[in-house]
Amino acid sequence: MSRYLNLTRTQWFVLLSVGVPVLAFSIWALLGNARLYLVTMLNGLTLASLYFIVASGFTLVFGLMRNVNLAHGSLYLLGGYVGYAVANYTGWWIIALAAGFLAAAIGGLLMQWLILRHMQGQELRQTMVTIGLSIVIADLLLWIFTGQVYQMEAPSLLQGPIRGIPVINAYSAYRLSLLGFGIAIGLFLWWLLNRTRVGMMIRAGVDDRGMLAASGVNVNLVFAATFALGAGLAGFGGVIGAVELSMVPGEDTRLLLASLIVVIVGGMGSVIGAAVGAAILGLAEAYGLAYVPTYSVVFTFMILILVLAFRPRGIMGKAA
Repeated sequence: MSRYLNLTRTQWFVLLSVGVPVLAFSIWALLGNARLYLVTMLNGLTLASLYFIVASGFTLVFGLMRNVNLAHGSLYLLGGYVGYAVANYTGWWIIALAAGFLAAAIGGLLMQWLILRHMQGQELRQTMVTIGLSIVIADLLLWIFTGQVYQMEAPSLLQGPIRGIPVINAYSAYRLSLLGFGIAIGLFLWWLLNRTRVGMMIRAGVDDRGMLAASGVNVNLVFAATFALGAGLAGFGGVIGAVELSMVPGEDTRLLLASLIVVIVGGMGSVIGAAVGAAILGLAEAYGLAYVPTYSVVFTFMILILVLAFRPRGIMGKAA
């Protein structure tokens, strides 16, 4: 309790200026149409789960390893298209998930091993190169799959609504399953980074690459595996997104922007921060589209401005 009482005047101002309007809006919306409010909340949380799955990979690559990979959105698109093609050929959604993950992981691994490992610490070069790579990958996918909109079917187990939910009555089983995917991946990444030897090596390599190499660890191999995992999560998210959001040129830019915002708002290198940032972004987008669609995009950038102004390292970010 004393920790919260010791907040600075600026922190109290931000807390009250954000918290009071949110509380007032929630009371007004619940009294006006409780079902719309709760359905929108679920929509926001399920969208946040998708953002978290994609942004968690970006957190590993950009937030933790400090590799600027602006081709992350293109890896999302690659995984989605490959997953769609595999699902059409095999009829198995699980195999499509694995294929999307592996396609993006291999693409990310080649990108890191052939190009980015030679630019360690050169953020500007990494930025320019990965922008070029994202354009090339997006154009190749456009050439192969054309500009047609693709959308996968949900697996039979998750098709249709779940009924009997109080107030809401019914809600998409597939969309609700996204919460489970997001929680499972978040717990796995937290365990990997904080409770395993591999996670210890990743964090040590970021802090002091030379010292870790001197201890006999193959730093390039550790970083390549981490990059592949981060890229694979983007492809995994692409397959999931192919059911709800569809696959179409331009989705790569949207998901890259969302991942950047999630990492900046939540705090670089923090899995918990990525979850917090994704929840804030997902809820802001969902409520904005439901209640003030004309100005919904404003809420996203208002959040970004407030965080950068009062918490530059992000909500869960720590000093280097």
